[in-house]
Amino acid sequence: MQIRRLLKRLLRTFVLALAAHAPAHAQSVADFYRGKTISLYIGFPPGGGYDLYGRIVAPFFARHIPGNPTIVPKNMLGGSGIQAAGYMSTITPQDGTSLGLFLDTTTLGKVLGGPGQFDPVKLVWIGRIVSTATVSVVWHTSAVQSVAEAKQKQLLIAATVPSNSAAFIPTALNDLIGTKFKIILGFRGSPDQALAMERGEADAIGGMSWEAIQANHKEWLTEKKIRILYAQGAQRIKELPNDPGLLDFAVDEKSRKLLTLLGSGPDIGRSFVAEPGIPPDRAAALRRAFMATMEDPEFIAEMKKRNLGLEPLSGDEVQKIVEASVATPKDLVEQAKRYIGQ
Repeated sequence: MQIRRLLKRLLRTFVLALAAHAPAHAQSVADFYRGKTISLYIGFPPGGGYDLYGRIVAPFFARHIPGNPTIVPKNMLGGSGIQAAGYMSTITPQDGTSLGLFLDTTTLGKVLGGPGQFDPVKLVWIGRIVSTATVSVVWHTSAVQSVAEAKQKQLLIAATVPSNSAAFIPTALNDLIGTKFKIILGFRGSPDQALAMERGEADAIGGMSWEAIQANHKEWLTEKKIRILYAQGAQRIKELPNDPGLLDFAVDEKSRKLLTLLGSGPDIGRSFVAEPGIPPDRAAALRRAFMATMEDPEFIAEMKKRNLGLEPLSGDEVQKIVEASVATPKDLVEQAKRYIGQ
């Protein structure tokens, strides 16, 4: 009898404990977000491209999140997102009230041993607005007009510093597939590289934003003055389906993994990310809301009105890109560091 009474007492205690915790566990995503404010930490100063995209997306995104919270953009400078990623990983409540928008190569930098108190894989990637489509282009008068031809003849490529993709990608291609790119360093940016190419001081540009080419050098396209050598992402650019991405040049598993890592930045692009500790149901709701935003006719019209690109990718797909980058074997990471001049 005593054992039976003890069992009943334990059962009653267990039931009461479940009842006490039931309201918290039963709270829906909409109940949680209703009346809440989500902070969107943008790792850049006001007025730049990332800031512009973040501020345009925020109000449309909020409409599709259950409970319709308010999203407030906040510029947090420091390493183009490194400080914000660390802040979201160690300081914020981990409840889904913090989002981030960081430099596309934040993950690459961390894989290569860069600073920051965050793990790219543990961050929860919500979705990509657009890839940071960057291309290497060659001038129409050059004797070399393709990567295949660059395996036979030297091609002069203008670049800035070894740690910029304009330099480290052709460096990697020279080593991995035998191209004969000669990289000329020291240019201050894309405008200087473009001028050097037009003057014949270089045959090609190591890297330039596809958006910038469309906006500032339309005559290059209409008058067919350039040809695209490759997109800097691992994958092809949606708008340029006939021009190769880096994985088109892979010759074996080693080169595939290295080019996947080196091309991860443009593929991650301008992506929203959430705290590593966000509850799974809220993460799933944010991912659904993000993709609904990308398909919202009013949002699409707003982006077209502002002449801004839109190339969305789901959070699951961005997460896979990040995971593949972080999973790069250590010996290949060390090889990538050599390309980048670290």
